[in-house]
Amino acid sequence: MKNILRLRKKSEFNRVYNRGKSVATYNLVLYYYPNNQNLNRVGFSISKKIGKAVVRNKLKRRLREIIRLKKDLKKGFDIIIIARKPVIELDYCGLERDLDILLSKAGIKEEIRGK
Repeated sequence: MKNILRLRKKSEFNRVYNRGKSVATYNLVLYYYPNNQNLNRVGFSISKKIGKAVVRNKLKRRLREIIRLKKDLKKGFDIIIIARKPVIELDYCGLERDLDILLSKAGIKEEIRGK
């Protein structure tokens, strides 16, 4: 993921936490806030309670890849994804399904119109 597409600074995270909205599932929480740009920026918050560094980094890599492959996202949002403890039991497909649910709830995922 390019550096410009990631949230890194504490002030950026605080802006999304304080002004943004949130949706949640049993495994993940998603905060989002419009950024008035033509791109999405994503940040991840994964606590040490989830596991050791290997587990946390594997989870972040999977989440980054899922977001990277999503072509149906609306542009112009700062997004923070927070992992909850039960997430370590999910495989890649389960993680993707949970994130799809969150993006749909938040209205960030564009609905594909059928015939």
